[in-house]
Amino acid sequence: MQNLNAPVTRDHDSYRLHGVDLLSLCAQYGSPLYVYDLDHIVSCYKGLVQAFAWPKLRIHYAMKANYNLDILKALRAEGARIDAVSPAEVFVVLKAGFPKEDILYTANNMTDEEMSLVHNLGVLLNIDSLSGLKRYGEAFPGSNVCLRFNSDVVAGETEKVQTGGEKTKFGIRLEDVEPALDIAARYRLTIVGLHEHTGSGIAEAEQFYQGMKNLLSIGTKERFPALRFVDFGGGFKVPYRPEDKRIDYAVFGKKAVEIFADFCRAYGRELELYFEPGRYLVAEGGIFLMQVNTIKDNRGRLIAGTNSGFGHLIRPMLYDAYHHILNISNPNGASRTYDICGNICETGDLFASDRSIPEIREGDFLAVLNAGAYCHSMASVYNLRPLPVEIVIRNGVASLSRRKATHEAFAEEIVASYGG
Repeated sequence: MQNLNAPVTRDHDSYRLHGVDLLSLCAQYGSPLYVYDLDHIVSCYKGLVQAFAWPKLRIHYAMKANYNLDILKALRAEGARIDAVSPAEVFVVLKAGFPKEDILYTANNMTDEEMSLVHNLGVLLNIDSLSGLKRYGEAFPGSNVCLRFNSDVVAGETEKVQTGGEKTKFGIRLEDVEPALDIAARYRLTIVGLHEHTGSGIAEAEQFYQGMKNLLSIGTKERFPALRFVDFGGGFKVPYRPEDKRIDYAVFGKKAVEIFADFCRAYGRELELYFEPGRYLVAEGGIFLMQVNTIKDNRGRLIAGTNSGFGHLIRPMLYDAYHHILNISNPNGASRTYDICGNICETGDLFASDRSIPEIREGDFLAVLNAGAYCHSMASVYNLRPLPVEIVIRNGVASLSRRKATHEAFAEEIVASYGG
């Protein structure tokens, strides 16, 4: 049997997500279609809580990975907090029932307007520049604040998602800790948290540990007497290819907790330990379904054209990211090699190139795995194509989460937004 990425399973000639047949979802809801397994997402959250056995552990879901309201509510019920990066994200999670105290706001290059908006909502801000800290202090003297530092560790699956080191735009340099303290003192700011985020999809645990150690090296009690927490971001890797090895986060968590425990002993009291997983919680729990409507043979190069495109799932085009793709209509077909393309007017509109997959026929449905993170949330309406419908599965039952607008209704919404 093919080694699939969890939690998709194959039962004879059908593929299932938590027991629900994927083809039946296409028949019921049409395509393109995003499907999320809420039970798997909750299981991933619980697994991280167990892996990082610290009494004051706080898991802040990085909702930029997927802002689906049903996912947010399911994680809220388990005790998750939120890492938000825009004012709209804050408003969404407040409406989803999260208290303001459970939100950390970590926007990059934030404007004075959004800084004021979020602060006035009672949400703690995480500031990542000296100039931003100064503007925050001028606007809100005497306030609490968290400081984001550049861990000076370069890690992540591609250069575009590496958030530490000298090439990154993120964080205050570690060597600028004293100027940051001077600004905080000038405006009577209380620094209650320290933060760093090294990158996304970190494959080597030692890189993550080093990022932790670099941040903790500046976090003395003399410098930061009022600390409540230290936040080490996210970046937990999940396997995308069937042959990828899964990282043992139980072992990883034990070492990370040991590093933090040593710091807390030196600091003199037990602090809260924060992590901000996004991809790890939702990537594998999401599937994207689309239908093939065109097969071309371009001088021996087989091209399968679908009813979706990079406007719905941009990671392969943007990052050259790999997503495993299944032919759920013809799983036993003879393997052939295809370029699997979208319907957008761009040559780079590819879900996969030179991909070996069971024979694809016009009308077949394809399932793109690991589509729960940074897929729908990065989608656009380029070419004025409405966003796909979203379905959630809970306890083996599928239900509509977010409906798809008709082309006509979508066009009317656009015209109305221009005052037409």
